[in-house]
Formats: sequence, structure tokens, C-alpha cells
Amino acid sequence: MRAFEIVLVLLWFLPKMFCTNVDYDHRALVIDGKRRVLISGSIHYPRSTPQMWPDLIQKSKDGGLDVIETYVFWNLHEPVKGQYDFDGRKDLVKFVKAVAEAGLYVHLRIGPYVCAEWNYGGFPLWLHFIPGIKFRTDNEPFKAEMKRFTAKIVDLMKQEKLYASQGGPIILSQIENEYGNIDSHYGSAGKSYINWAAKMATSLDTGVPWVMCQQGDAPDPIINTCNGFYCDQFTPNSNTKPKMWTENWSGWFLSFGGAVPHRPVEDLAFAVARFFQRGGTFQNYYMYHGGTNFDRSTGGPFIATSYDYDAPIDEYGIIRQQKWGHLKDVHKAIKLCEEALIATDPKISSLGQNLEAAVYKTGSVCAAFLANVDTKNDKTVNFSGNSYHLPAWSVSILPDCKNVVLNTAKINSASAISNFVTEDISSLETSSSKWSWINEPVGISKDDILSKTGLLEQINTTADRSDYLWYSLSLDLADDPGSQTVLHIESLGHALHAFINGKLAGNQAGNSDKSKLNVDIPIALVSGKNKIDLLSLTVGLQNYGAFFDTVGAGITGPVILKGLKNGNNTLDLSSRKWTYQIGLKGEDLGLSSGSSGGWNSQSTYPKNQPLVWYKTNFDAPSGSNPVAIDFTGMGKGEAWVNGQSIGRYWPTYVASNAGCTDSCNYRGPYTSSKCRKNCGKPSQTLYHVPRSFLKPNGNTLVLFEENGGDPTQISFATKQLESVCSHVSDSHPPQIDLWNQDTESGGKVGPALLLSCPNHNQVISSIKFASYGTPLGTCGNFYRGRCSSNKALSIVKKVFI
Repeated sequence: MRAFEIVLVLLWFLPKMFCTNVDYDHRALVIDGKRRVLISGSIHYPRSTPQMWPDLIQKSKDGGLDVIETYVFWNLHEPVKGQYDFDGRKDLVKFVKAVAEAGLYVHLRIGPYVCAEWNYGGFPLWLHFIPGIKFRTDNEPFKAEMKRFTAKIVDLMKQEKLYASQGGPIILSQIENEYGNIDSHYGSAGKSYINWAAKMATSLDTGVPWVMCQQGDAPDPIINTCNGFYCDQFTPNSNTKPKMWTENWSGWFLSFGGAVPHRPVEDLAFAVARFFQRGGTFQNYYMYHGGTNFDRSTGGPFIATSYDYDAPIDEYGIIRQQKWGHLKDVHKAIKLCEEALIATDPKISSLGQNLEAAVYKTGSVCAAFLANVDTKNDKTVNFSGNSYHLPAWSVSILPDCKNVVLNTAKINSASAISNFVTEDISSLETSSSKWSWINEPVGISKDDILSKTGLLEQINTTADRSDYLWYSLSLDLADDPGSQTVLHIESLGHALHAFINGKLAGNQAGNSDKSKLNVDIPIALVSGKNKIDLLSLTVGLQNYGAFFDTVGAGITGPVILKGLKNGNNTLDLSSRKWTYQIGLKGEDLGLSSGSSGGWNSQSTYPKNQPLVWYKTNFDAPSGSNPVAIDFTGMGKGEAWVNGQSIGRYWPTYVASNAGCTDSCNYRGPYTSSKCRKNCGKPSQTLYHVPRSFLKPNGNTLVLFEENGGDPTQISFATKQLESVCSHVSDSHPPQIDLWNQDTESGGKVGPALLLSCPNHNQVISSIKFASYGTPLGTCGNFYRGRCSSNKALSIVKKVFI
């Protein structure tokens, strides 16, 4: 018995004692000598919290993933040159180990340029100030810094033995990112830079393959990979490299002023199946969990705080059904074909117009994919002597080349309907006595100021230490200026507020399509001394495009007074001596922590006034459901809970009324402007507060309100799953888990409707509607069709309840 126990212990530790060899051939990644079909999903560690990571990773594994993919964010880890930060949400090692503990692999995308709708593309701002530097090209100062940081991360992973070659979970690394989209702008220096990057990366000796996404000329041995909504037509640049998809966009990002993106799961599943149909063996969802842009991490500009991305796991960590469930079924179907997929290349043939078959066959093993890429018409096809019905824009998967286990347009998984429920938190009653405040001074209020002739570009001036830069000017007018004076301001963006003699005169904001501003503000000047204070602000720095690092911000002019009652009628202020202040006085005082003194708590508080800091205390909502703050009633600003920033809020930025439809047709190529929702409404009103940010009692909420708002209107809400629903017809394949029962018994297993509660402590308590016949509508809004049975409801209730 003792000897048997010793054997068990040895077996338990075998996986950690032996290294894993990762290689590739033309067909797939090869792990310990075996080709693998791998399903991957992106989760960015700083867009959630360490407390959330295990649950997110487990839900990813339960959804059928083999690999977790993440970028590494340079500006997060080295905010000051040579000073590194890997604490809290930045604990990359802890995240990679959490993935390993769940039994999944890791794809580490070091970049170090990441794009990712992340501030400045992930580059630290201090990089911009190195003499002679030019980003992402054959430039010695840049290459030295890029190599230093890349080596830092590789060494960190090696120290913790996290590469597969050391027995760890990391099976892939990425160098650079989507450079092929813009490398033509860099000319021959771009080509030599890519060759250098490849050699630099491989010289670091990680023991695992390196990839470059969107880089058609990636030099050997770097694997070039595809990003996009569809990658079935992608071909690697060498017949020795496998066909890999590093970013299958599960949705799209949200911009302030934009509608909410949505990608139907039928189309996403279609894209996945088509990729594996045509020879792919590694596919990654970008994103599988998008998360939240905490602090000032958003790029863009104008990227919203929510990075939900319509991903299979939503911003709050809740499984999004039907997307998660249907993709789980797709993954199971593909894995049923794995033995055939890794053994050979597909033989592709036409079955008619817009109809295609792909067959993987070796010996007795056979798998097939039947595709109908018509955007409108369902088709019936004959394949290997059998007839198959193919809905438009769908793929049927046949793991035995005979029986359909799944069709991408036929969903068996249930939908889950969730709602935000307002919580009754006594400390946030609509009473001004619950709030204290401090007014942020207009104009120059700090000692460390700067005076220069002319208008300064903002990023070069602030180094992004703050969103805010004050431009102040004193102006003496000998004559009566008149009542028709207009202040003309031209700015590189992203928004500005104009104050004349301490009073707000007007403001303007750009948008994600055009951040530049050209504004005329009517103002009231007086004869004698006048004070002009312009507050310019950024909403996340540029993160994409050739030479994105040179895209400026701020009021670069001209700034002109028009309509003056003088001989010239205009006065150009651009070349005058301006005084500058970086950031706000409240930022320097640390007001975001809520602990500083000087807070006012009189019964009358500033309401709908610009530049006000607000503070209140509150108790956390009971239970464990995810928490959000509804900022309805506020204008624009940033919020902190117990000193931790939950990001910028901007509930007054409303999406255009155009571009949304009541119904979404998944058929046909998807674009980021298709199937959008929430037109004519605020882009984002609800902002995630992770439970780990909260204490049971005595939490502090601090707001800096920039435009003007009423904090007593804000509320807390929890996200709660309330109901599940599903639809099934006799044209659906059987539940995929019944596949073996079907094929082994030789009998015919029919389609089934399965409903279950998403949480283990819930039970189905009532059924609001059931129909045996032809129900119409969509989940959450079903109604009876022309053919139905009145007896069906009682039968279903008897079975389920």
C-alpha cells in the first residue's frame, strides 16, 4: 500500500518535472512531438483584477479553450525608466501562473507595441523624450529600449520557469504587432527593422516559437499570423509554417459618442468553422473577456472605459449566452475532428455556387466541413451520397464525414437574460448632506508653472502626467470691446473649456473620427484687464497608425479674438506670452484618495457647475453580484473608489441616432458598423466597480466633475441573471454531448432543448412561455406562431419544475 502511494505521488508531479518541447510544421503547432488543434482566447490581466482571474480562466477552460493570450503592457510596467511595477493588476507572473494552475497554455504577446485601444499603444511616454528616437523603425535609440524591455520580460518569465521549455505554460511569444498594416510608411527602414526584431527575439532563447501578426514578410523562423473578422483565406508566407489566427474579433471596442458594437454568434461561429475548414489549427478570440479600462489606460482617443468587446465573457466576468455556449459547442465539434485535422491537409471541392466541401481523410479517419457562403439563400446539397440542408452563411461539421454534429447557424445553447438592478444604498440618498466637495480653481493655482511665448503642444508639455493643461493669458483692452466678441480656437484636441474672467464661456469636444477642434465661442470682455483661461484635455492618447507617436494634442492655435470694436476687428493671441499649468491642483493635493482635508459639507453644494471635486461614503451592495455605478446625472470626469480609479466617465456623450437597426441579420460579412445597438443613447452610463475594490462598509467615492453635474442622481446597481430561454426545432442537430451515443448506438438521437440556471444555487422556479409548434420572435420576446399546442405548457412544467 505504501509503495502504491509513492507511485501516485510521483505521477502527480511528472508534468512539472519534465519540460515541454514546442515546435511547428506546415500543419500545426507541435507539442511534445504531436500536432495540436488549439483554441485560444484573449484576457488582458490589467483589465480585470487578480481576484477575478481564476474565475475568468476557469470559465475560459469550461468554454473549451486550450490557451489564454495576453499582451504585455510596457507603460504599465515601466512608468518611469528603470522603475518597474508588477503589483496588483500588473502582476504578470501571477496571471501566467493562474493560467497554468487551470491547466491551460499561454501565448505571451510582448510586442512591446500592443495597440489594444491602450494609451499610447502601450509605449511609456518617457520613450518619446529620448534624443533622436523614432518609434518602430530602424532607429538605434528605439531598438535599444525595445530590446531592453523585451529581454526584461523574457528574463522575468525564465526566472519563474514559465516557458514550456522549462516546464511552464508559455508555448508562444509575439514580437511587434500588426506592423504589416503600416510598414510601407517606413520604407526600407521598416523592412530592416522587422528583420532586426525577428533576430532580437529569437536570440533571447525562449525555447518556444515566435509569431508576428499581420506581417506577410515575417522572416524565418517567425510565424506570420492573421488578425481580422475572417481569416479562412489567409495563407502563411511559407509552406513550412502553420495557418494561425491570433485575433478573431469577437465584437468591437466602444468609443465615447459611439453606438454599442455587437457581433452575432452565428457569424462568429461561421468564421471559426471556416478557418478550421480551410486548414487552420490555432485560433484566438480577441477578446474572450475584454474587461475594463481602469485609470487613464484607454487610448484612441475617445475609447470608452468599458472594454466589453461583446466577448463570450462580459466586462463583469459573467458568461454571455448564447455566445459562450454556442462557441463551446463549436469547439467540441472541432475537437471531435482533431485526429483527422492534424493528420492531413484538406481536400476542398465545390458543391455548387457558394457551396464548398472540405474533407480531411487519412486511413479510416475522416472529417468534413460543408459550407454555404451565400448571404441569403439556404441550400440543400448532396455529399457522399447523402443530402444535407445548409442554411445561408453557415458551416456544418461532420466528424465522421457522414453525420452533422453542429451547424453554425443552429444554436442549441440557451440564452441568459441579465439586468442591472438598482441597489438601495442609504449613504447615496438624493440628499446634498451626503456629499462634500472642493472647487477646483479656474486657471493657474499651483507654484510650478511655465511661461512661454506662443502656444505649446500638450503631450510634449504634460508628458501625459495628467489629462489637463491650463493655457492662461492676461489681456488689457483700452477700448470697449463691444458685445459681439467671439473667441476663435483651433486645437489638435481632444476637448477644451474656455473661461473668461473666471466664468465658463463655452466648451467643445471632438470625437473618435475627428479629434481636432475648430470652435467659435461668444464671450463677454470688459475694457481694461481680462483673464482668458483655456483648459485643454486629452481623452486617451493615439494608439494606432504609422507615426502615431507624433500625433499631438492641445491648443496649437491660432487663438483669435473676432468682432472687436477696433480698427482691425480681430486680435491674434497665438504669439503672446501664455502661462501654463500641468494638471489640476486637486490632483497634486491627492483629492482622489478622499483623505485630504478641506472638504466642504455645507447644506448647499455646487450643482451643475464645472470643475468640482465631490466625495461621499457608502456601504457595498450586499451579495456577490458584480457592481456598477450609474453616472446618469453627471457630465464628464473621473471616479475613484477607495483611491482606485475606475476610469473616465462621460454619460452625456450620446451616440448618433443613425446606424442601428431593430433586427440584426448575421448573414453576410461582418463589419464593426454592422448590428450596432444603443443609438441615440449615452455610449456608457454604467461603470464597473470590482468587488475587490470594495469593503463591506465605509467605502469612499470621489468624483472629479469637469463639465457640471448632480452627484445625488448617481446610483449603484448590481448585475443579476434573471432568466434563461432557448429555441429548438427539428432541423437542429442533436446536443453535441450526445454525439457518441448517436454514432455508437447506430440509432438516431434527435434535437433537444436544455435549460439550466447559470448559478449552482439557482433553480428553475417558473416557465413563462412554452410552445410546441412554430414560436416566433427572439429570446426574451417569444410569441406563438400559426401552429401551436395549448397542452405543451403543462407538459413542460411537469418535466422541469
